[in-house]
Amino acid sequence: MKLITHPDRSKNFVTGAYSDGRIANGFLYVSGQASVDFKTSKFVLGAIEEETHRTMDNLKAIIESAGGSMEQVVKCTVHLADINDFDRYNKVYAGYFPEIKPARTTVQSVLAEGIKIEIDCIVEIE
Repeated sequence: MKLITHPDRSKNFVTGAYSDGRIANGFLYVSGQASVDFKTSKFVLGAIEEETHRTMDNLKAIIESAGGSMEQVVKCTVHLADINDFDRYNKVYAGYFPEIKPARTTVQSVLAEGIKIEIDCIVEIE
C-alpha cells in the first residue's frame, strides 16, 4: 500500500487517525475532504458552491498526486450539512465530471466546524 497526501499539505500539520489517501490493489481510496486551505490547515467557509469547488479541487489534487485523474473516479460519497443545498452543490459537482459520472451516494449529515460539504472517493489507478 502507498500513502498519498495533498501536495499543499503543511508539513507541520498532523492529521487525525487517517491519511489523505491510500493506494491498494489498483485503487486509490481518498478520505473525506472538505473546503480546506491545505497551506494554512484552515477550513474556508462560504456558500455551498464555493465550498463544493474547493472540496472538489482538493480531491482532484490528491488524485493527481497519486498519478490519477478525475476521469478515473468510480465512486463518491457526499455528505451535505443541509440536503436543501443538493441542487446547488450538484451543479458544481457535475462540472468536474463532463464525461462518465462516477457512482455516487449523497446524504445529509452533521458536519464539524460549520462546513457544508464533505466528499470521499474511490479511484481506479492504472
